[in-house]
Amino acid sequence: MYTVDGRDRVAELDSLPQSSVGAPLPVVVCDEHATLIAYIVSQHDSNWDGTRSRTVGSDSEDEPIAIVQFLRPRAVMFGPPNDEAFDGHPLASRGLEPYGSFEVVESSWIRCLERMNSVHRGHRPEFFAGLHHYVLSFHDSTFECVAEDVQLIEIVRGSMRQAGVRMAEMLAARGG
Repeated sequence: MYTVDGRDRVAELDSLPQSSVGAPLPVVVCDEHATLIAYIVSQHDSNWDGTRSRTVGSDSEDEPIAIVQFLRPRAVMFGPPNDEAFDGHPLASRGLEPYGSFEVVESSWIRCLERMNSVHRGHRPEFFAGLHHYVLSFHDSTFECVAEDVQLIEIVRGSMRQAGVRMAEMLAARGG
């Protein structure tokens, strides 16, 4: 984990769909050139009366699933904190919240990566100027990525298992 300083600011991303707050079941597939994440999208059920619950798993069919691509990623973190420990995230006091999509402006993590690379004799600080630090926070995990850009590829219906296979096929078709 990186250490934040006074420059980090958190801004909400409106370009990505809201994840399910119950069980988004995120799946990450990546190589050195692209990172893909899929998650179940929040959906409103007008027939839900609040008295029953529905269990969703990786094989649950007909779920709305967002597939998001991070272009030319430089670093990826996926794991804690979950929603119950979210106040322990170093950016929680800056507006980072569970169940959302964010960009960290003037990111300490990007500056840390630039300093780490500065020992390379071909180091050029300007290579880090166009990078963005993205955070997607879910129910049981948090995903962070430093990349050049992020884009929603599509929203599909199916299972998370099918989405994982689809993402692997998408990376393989790119050919690196």
